[in-house]
Amino acid sequence: MSPPARRRLTLALTLLAIAAVALLGWRGYSARQAAQRQAAAAASAVPVIELAASDLATAHPVELRTGLPVSGTLKAVNTALVKARVPGELQGLTVREGDTVQAGQVLARVESTEPGDRLRQAEQQASAAQAQVAIAQRQYDNNAALVRQGFISQTAMDTSLANLNAAQANYRAARAGTEVARKSVADSVLRAPIAGQVSRRLAQPGERVVPEAPIVEIVDLRQLELEAPLSPADSLGVRVGQTAALQVEGAAQPVTAQVVRINPSAQAGSRSVLVYLSVAAQPGLRQGLFAQGLLGTERQQALAVPLDAVRTDKPSPYVQVVQDGRIAHPTVSTGLRGDVDGTPWVAVQGVASGALVLRGSAGALREGTPVRPAAGTPSGAAAPATLSPAVAPAASPPPAPNALGASAVQPAV
Repeated sequence: MSPPARRRLTLALTLLAIAAVALLGWRGYSARQAAQRQAAAAASAVPVIELAASDLATAHPVELRTGLPVSGTLKAVNTALVKARVPGELQGLTVREGDTVQAGQVLARVESTEPGDRLRQAEQQASAAQAQVAIAQRQYDNNAALVRQGFISQTAMDTSLANLNAAQANYRAARAGTEVARKSVADSVLRAPIAGQVSRRLAQPGERVVPEAPIVEIVDLRQLELEAPLSPADSLGVRVGQTAALQVEGAAQPVTAQVVRINPSAQAGSRSVLVYLSVAAQPGLRQGLFAQGLLGTERQQALAVPLDAVRTDKPSPYVQVVQDGRIAHPTVSTGLRGDVDGTPWVAVQGVASGALVLRGSAGALREGTPVRPAAGTPSGAAAPATLSPAVAPAASPPPAPNALGASAVQPAV
């Protein structure tokens, strides 16, 4: 073949190759465009999930407090058990359980003739001793005048002085006996030593009682306290002045308590340490009610989110946050845990303050899922100011399925 023919053949083959390459490039470009159109169509087909206010919370700096669980029975600081001091028949007891009494109020009487007879006997003896003092005094005065005139000796004078001193001593002893007998008569009247309410009536009118027999018990409900046993290790972090939130049996609202005393000795056998918490006065509280709660021992200011917002279905814990109308999964590290209104919260690092996070009730959503808060949902919803003391649970509770039926433990993409 001649050289010009070969050049023409080479040129034709080159043009053919260029055309083939251009055709392949155009087909690839068309395929990419089609894929992008399909992806856009698929993206536009994904529904926007509307999040209720209960599904959202705001990461917010709060005061977290750790604590120790405490429990025990409420006791009145001031109680009194009125007992009989003299034997006799109980009369005049009219107060019953629940009645209010005042300090010094007469509750009952113990009728007995013996204390009255002894008082009269002691008073007569005191009168006789007083008469003897008068006789001894006159004799002493007469002897003193006779000694000055030299009619009697000094020895007789000393004898009359001794008789006078003995008569005076007998009179003082008789008066003391009178006071003892009068005290016995006063003890027959039973009075309330404190103001409060009668919690128990242990005797009935007409019953014969003996000394130290219990009659009524009085309880002052104005001051209540909780006696809580703690283990030796837990008691090391307890200090006077620390506060606790207690849930009292039957009470709708928690009550506040404060550590006022710590027993300096551990209990024999159990080795527990008793801590006494003063309970704030509240209508309806009674002695003997069971109370339990959490005693705050440490405080820390930190950025926190609800505990159920932290998910663990990935190798590292993360939270679901709303960013530009879509779901993002930033990884977080957790810290101190607390409780607010019965809901556990936890300190986190890895999210910005004010970020909208999804609670566990929203379920697991894929990263990039379009969402929008429900109408009227504030941007700072569910951000408490202070967290009450709580003990960190062992693990996060499993969140509930979301509105689309996605399981909370389904791996997120």
